Amino acid sequence: MPPRLKTDAEKLLLRTRIIDAARELFVSQGVEAVSMREIAKRIGYSATSIYLHFTDKESLLRAICETDFLMLASAQKHILQIADPVEQVIALGQGYVQFALSHPNHYRLMFMTPHEPFTPETIGLQQNHPEQDAYFQLKSIIQAAFDAQKFKPEFTDPELIAQTMWAGMHGVCALEITMSKDCWVNWRNIEARVYTMQHLLMNGLLR
Repeated sequence: MPPRLKTDAEKLLLRTRIIDAARELFVSQGVEAVSMREIAKRIGYSATSIYLHFTDKESLLRAICETDFLMLASAQKHILQIADPVEQVIALGQGYVQFALSHPNHYRLMFMTPHEPFTPETIGLQQNHPEQDAYFQLKSIIQAAFDAQKFKPEFTDPELIAQTMWAGMHGVCALEITMSKDCWVNWRNIEARVYTMQHLLMNGLLR
């Protein structure tokens, strides 16, 4: 029988363990295939203990998303203090890759696992909040560079620029996370691939 929780710190620790176990199972098996009972078994608790923290699997999934998207936004918010807009764009891309490769399970669930459509508010975050919404951070930085006329004149849609930058960096991250161990590809160093992708994107977009 698992120990009875007495303190807030113990309860918080159990909540974190539930989230970590659920994230791993959702990524490896798919959200629909995982039961609350299986999550509980993974950490050595009863399903009843899980329900004391989360009313159902959907609320647990929202908590994971809130935790992970807030972690990404928090890791990137210092970049908003960089004065030069081009340096901001570069730093944000590098920070995004660092987050993805340091937290591959988080990244898989956030950006590589099918899910129902949601907004930041759906998972308990504020949309367009510079410390909670990582996409807003990206848009803000791209908009600043756009307003400073750093991009070639044919690129007139800052949001399209932001989404293109995101797509390029996501591609590097996704390949590294899912295929870096596949020996049939003679993978080049990940730092070199990140640099090359970012260099091509910036050279193609900047004046």
